[in-house]
Amino acid sequence: MTLIETVPGPARRALRAPGVRMACLALLVAAVACADLFAGRGVTPEGVREVLLGGGDPTAEHIVLQLRLPRLLVALVAGACLGVAGLVLQSALRNPLAGPEVTGVTPGAVLGAVAATGLGLAGWESPTAVVVAACLGGFAGAGLLWLLAGREAGDPEQTAVYGVLVSAVLAGLTAVVLLVAPGELGSVVQWLIGSTEGRVWQHWNLLWPWAAFWGAAAWLLAGPLTLLRCGDEQASAAGLATGRGRGAALVCAVALTAGAVSAVGALGFVGLLVPHLALAVFGADLRITLPGAALLGATVVCGADAAAQLLSRLLATALEADRLTLPVGALTTFVGAGLLMAVARRRADER
Repeated sequence: MTLIETVPGPARRALRAPGVRMACLALLVAAVACADLFAGRGVTPEGVREVLLGGGDPTAEHIVLQLRLPRLLVALVAGACLGVAGLVLQSALRNPLAGPEVTGVTPGAVLGAVAATGLGLAGWESPTAVVVAACLGGFAGAGLLWLLAGREAGDPEQTAVYGVLVSAVLAGLTAVVLLVAPGELGSVVQWLIGSTEGRVWQHWNLLWPWAAFWGAAAWLLAGPLTLLRCGDEQASAAGLATGRGRGAALVCAVALTAGAVSAVGALGFVGLLVPHLALAVFGADLRITLPGAALLGATVVCGADAAAQLLSRLLATALEADRLTLPVGALTTFVGAGLLMAVARRRADER
């Protein structure tokens, strides 16, 4: 029995309406956004409230409006990008195990961003160059997986194995870059683990137009992607050019992943697990499920950021440390790995 089935009849029918579910999810996004805005250091919740009402001292105003607010917005949009990218990949490849993390896209984007910064190809003064480098790396990772998988690309388990191998190779190359330029370790660790620390308006101004463009492109592909989920034969019978449709979808997925990685780094398991949750909540019609995946991804990343900040404060107090920061990527990886193992074990028991 699902949670919805425990609700009385009229309310149950209302909850089954996609619009109502989307509205409830939007309220959840607003709730976690407020939690993230109030969770940081330096300003108490009362101080945040005063700033939002137009008061507060200049220091509190700077922390809330110039540090916390852009960090919150970047977390929301990066999570939305990863949720949509994961759903597009799983639909285009018909592989429930596909995701930016295990198809070479995220490790490739990380390698591109690290190489651009660590080898002096780009700097913080040119964040656009980091996005371009991340895109090139993401396409290279996806292309390497495609070459290795070959005709076995339709086998989910086999593709996942090749994806792990490709990710390991790309991670090794990233380590080589860090050995060549060890002085850049502090500036690139955000891409290795995933962090929203230090995100400012510059990152937001670069990320949101990129996310809006490629997110809209992905939504325009909702119809072809829905057909691709049914199989190439059914999609071809419906008049879809499967090769071109799949290629366009993969371009959108890589671009969305690269934008998110260039802003917040490699947030583990977001792009892999969020699509499964979106399909369970909204169904197989991707015209509805793609926006739902965006909202769910935003909720997961923003909620994890708020939780990471709260845990950092608790750990700093317990360890009597002046400053202790828990990267949001470490939290998403830990929780996501646990959920993935639980799902895998449940499926094994069902067999």
